[in-house]
Amino acid sequence: MDLTVAAFYAFFRLEDPSALKAELLPIAETNGVRGTLLLAPEGLNGTLAGPEAGLLTVLEAIRTAAGLAALRWKRSSAETMPFGRLKIKVKREIVTFGVPEADPSQRVGTYVAPEAWNALIQDPEVLVIDTRNGFEVAAGSFERAVDPGTRSFGEFPAYVRDKLDPKQHKKVAMFCTGGIRCEKATAFMLNEGFADVYHLEGGILAYLEKIPPEQSLWHGGCFIFDERVLLGHGLQVLGPGPENPGKNG
Repeated sequence: MDLTVAAFYAFFRLEDPSALKAELLPIAETNGVRGTLLLAPEGLNGTLAGPEAGLLTVLEAIRTAAGLAALRWKRSSAETMPFGRLKIKVKREIVTFGVPEADPSQRVGTYVAPEAWNALIQDPEVLVIDTRNGFEVAAGSFERAVDPGTRSFGEFPAYVRDKLDPKQHKKVAMFCTGGIRCEKATAFMLNEGFADVYHLEGGILAYLEKIPPEQSLWHGGCFIFDERVLLGHGLQVLGPGPENPGKNG
């Protein structure tokens, strides 16, 4: 039986993450859903899999219990269950950054659709930054992209403060795997005084899904943490990822 996989995140004010965990856990278990869901005061981030009807029940429960008007999620499928068990964790952040004032629920950079990304990053006045960790950048990246040399996303603020200048770098375009890290990165850079900050909507995965190889400015593979594989254009699996990739923070 084919299983449905849902990847999603949302930044919003979640008043009681522990109460939401207690409410969602039995619903997910009853419906045969596995995977990981992170809950924090800033929102939620998850990748879950299960029979489609059961997964949709869980997603609707999340939307209703969290008070979300909508919950956008990326759908994929799997022939066998990709996750060994269900984990719902309460965390300080849904993606570790360490700068509480970088709040995507208040403001973020300008979203750029995959179809418009090539034109933006080919503009010589635009500084293009890969916000991912070093081993991810080594696997693949966009033309003209700067590697900040970070081992974890929590090192990104120091990179910006040490290496970049709002007066010099007037236009900055950033990207990450699925978009979540760029939400925080753009919020942070706006707070730091950078005026024109852009990020790839839906991340690299949306670009690889929508842009054909002959039009692409992407080179290499994109590492996916949950499945530990490298993806290429059309989201085709290129092969296994690094053996010790660290954490997607």
